[in-house]
Amino acid sequence: MRTKILVKQGVLIIYCFKSRQVSTEICAVQAGVCVDLFAITNEYTDLTSLKVLSVESGGSLFLYSSTDESTLPQDIYKMLSRPYAFGCVMRLRTSSQFKIVDSYGHFFPDPQYMHVQHINCCDSFATYSYDFEFEKDSQFSRKSSPPIIQIAFKYTVLVHNGDISDLPNSGCRFKYLLERRLRVRTIQYNTTANIWDLYDFVDPDVVLTILVHQVILASLSDALETRLWLQDWLVVVIAQYNKAYKNVTSGGGTEIYNIDVNFSHCSQLQPLSRFVFAILLSPLLQVSSEGIHPDYVTYLQCLLSALEPASLRQAIWPTLISYSSPDVEAEVHQSLSRTVFTSERPIYILDAYKDLLVYYSPTASSEIPFPPPRNCLLRSTVDRLKQERNITPKLVFIHGAHDDTTEFEKYLVEDQTLDGSPLSSSTGFSSFLDEVRSKVAEHGI
Repeated sequence: MRTKILVKQGVLIIYCFKSRQVSTEICAVQAGVCVDLFAITNEYTDLTSLKVLSVESGGSLFLYSSTDESTLPQDIYKMLSRPYAFGCVMRLRTSSQFKIVDSYGHFFPDPQYMHVQHINCCDSFATYSYDFEFEKDSQFSRKSSPPIIQIAFKYTVLVHNGDISDLPNSGCRFKYLLERRLRVRTIQYNTTANIWDLYDFVDPDVVLTILVHQVILASLSDALETRLWLQDWLVVVIAQYNKAYKNVTSGGGTEIYNIDVNFSHCSQLQPLSRFVFAILLSPLLQVSSEGIHPDYVTYLQCLLSALEPASLRQAIWPTLISYSSPDVEAEVHQSLSRTVFTSERPIYILDAYKDLLVYYSPTASSEIPFPPPRNCLLRSTVDRLKQERNITPKLVFIHGAHDDTTEFEKYLVEDQTLDGSPLSSSTGFSSFLDEVRSKVAEHGI
């Protein structure tokens, strides 16, 4: 078993498996080197000891179980084909009413200045998140100045020097130049005294992003405590929402059947319960490590902590699309349950960001070609998703009549209990909502 380490600059880093120690300060971070780790193994490699080298240098970590169906060549090609910014410095400042509490992403903090991050290398997919809170005894009001955020980003890019072939002494000139740039953006936000405005304009993908970052950070210390905190967080959000819509009284004792756990009045909040349920089911928060490779958890932490919100949602709660035929898309399904096995739709695409599964129902007509032909809409959709993604998703074709459907079924999370075991009936997510409803009724807000 061998672990490959790819460095974007000409520096060789040797990792000693015996001592399992890497000096990130000397090898990468302070040297301005970005390190991407590619591990091809199904054995324990202790990627936890290595991930800091990748994360703090602005790189990525990739894990492949074998070379047989590995997307490693495509991932390397995509990575080396993208434009990059180097030697980046980012600073975020806020107006006086609120402050930065935490920052998340693949960077390392400046040792001297607060809220200044160094990023050795990044591309257009790189995402960084911030968590805020009010300053002491402060708030937003109509009488105060509106909240303001200012982002300053300094970086170096490689730019083409134009057509120099016809110029005299062109052999002495460089075809590409390094250009140092500074981008500053100041954003002023509106405020509202109406809680319904806040609910209507909340971005569920951004909420999910902050939640996942907080979960990853907290789970490094105590996964069980993090699970309890996440469930309590959802209880509080649902209780406050119900209070705003007069479903919960401040004294508690609310009739349980009146409690709305589906956010029926606010479409923007409706995905939150499913997001929390999916995070609780993910390897990130499994208290028992049985059946979960520890290196896979580390890989998942590194992957999810670098994704932009829309991609992160895809990885946490996959998109399920049904097709009437390879050329006719039917609908996008919100639910991820075993009801697909009783559906009349013959074909499904399940997009889980790092996995793309094309599933044919056992009852699909034999006249429908399997796998789908190259010139159909379904194939075009698959090719587009693979092209748009910064990593190459693993593509799997499954026919329910003669193939093992385990890979597809593991993503039907609504029929699983919180310990990950499948249920004989569709009660997993439903039971979870019932438990949340009971806690809201018990505590009230």
